[in-house]
Amino acid sequence: MEIVALVFFLVGFVIALIYGIKLLILAFQTSLLWGLGYIFIPFVALIFVIVHWEDAKSPFLRGLLAIPFYIIGAVLMPQSSGMYAS
Repeated sequence: MEIVALVFFLVGFVIALIYGIKLLILAFQTSLLWGLGYIFIPFVALIFVIVHWEDAKSPFLRGLLAIPFYIIGAVLMPQSSGMYAS
């Protein structure tokens, strides 16, 4: 089951990475300041998506497709017993 959980995490990561890069490219296409802010300033990415919703809607919503893969991967991950040999 660990392998299956890892595959789900990996698929979620790839989806989030692809659409995160698409949003970053879109921010730099809008202006250099939006792009740099997107990279270096917390929450500017979220503000960018809100302000430029019509352009950013598609990659943002598609990036949210990664969430179910993360959840399924977390559910399938085996739980440790919490007991360690000393």
